[in-house]
Amino acid sequence: MNSLARENGRAMPSASPEGNASPSQPTRDERIRALNDRLRRTGLGGGVCVTRGVAMLDFAVLALVIDAVVEFTAFGPDNDPYGEHDCAVVEVSGLTVIWKIDYYDRAYTGLSPDAADPSVTRRVLTIMLASEC
Repeated sequence: MNSLARENGRAMPSASPEGNASPSQPTRDERIRALNDRLRRTGLGGGVCVTRGVAMLDFAVLALVIDAVVEFTAFGPDNDPYGEHDCAVVEVSGLTVIWKIDYYDRAYTGLSPDAADPSVTRRVLTIMLASEC
């Protein structure tokens, strides 16, 4: 029997460990992608961090950077090989900006045991300048 996860007061079916889906149940990859898109687009479902270089940008440029991350849709095999929508590079006002989402366990002591399960995962979106890598 499938377990149910709670999200925003709604019961949501969890995907099977194999990632198989039924018509009413998303695959594991679809669940991860939806959770990542939610964090990236709304800031909900995890933490959002910016590096020092991003934080020091002029406010107008910072707003453009945030908008570029929120609005990003150009996912493809080259930048999203696993279909998780967890990382991309965008150009904003002559700056190369990298954003990525990492999956930690609830205590932030290691990796999440299951990135598709928000009850055991803490997501962190990090936005950085390529020059900071």
